[in-house]
Amino acid sequence: MAKDKYFVYPGDVSAFGFDWGKLSLTVAPEVNGASRFSGGVVELPSGEGHSRHNHPGAEEIIFVISGEGEQMVEDENGNPVTRKVASGCTIYIPESRFHSTKNTGGGPMLLFVVYSPAGPELALRDLPDFRLLPQDL
Repeated sequence: MAKDKYFVYPGDVSAFGFDWGKLSLTVAPEVNGASRFSGGVVELPSGEGHSRHNHPGAEEIIFVISGEGEQMVEDENGNPVTRKVASGCTIYIPESRFHSTKNTGGGPMLLFVVYSPAGPELALRDLPDFRLLPQDL
């Protein structure tokens, strides 16, 4: 559990590190007892992104805090729909839909992601480039 379960900064928790960026879960059952959803901050360096994937049984919301990029979400027929996204854009990923994100800007792209129900983000620990990054002290 985080030291303060109501007010959590990305540096308060260990982050999931990958070759393409990192995810700091600031809301999750193991962080503050959230039971119906989880979420956190994703940081994508310039030119990086996560490849096409899905979260079986879960919906996802992505909110672009800063930066710009390209977001792909498959439609109900499995066709990829790609749009340019930037600060202020909210992306809805229906349950089990494939999607991907790429930072096309010159600086970091920050996203806030929410998964419902909580849990699909834990499968990221099984990826070959996963590493647990320590919290800021």
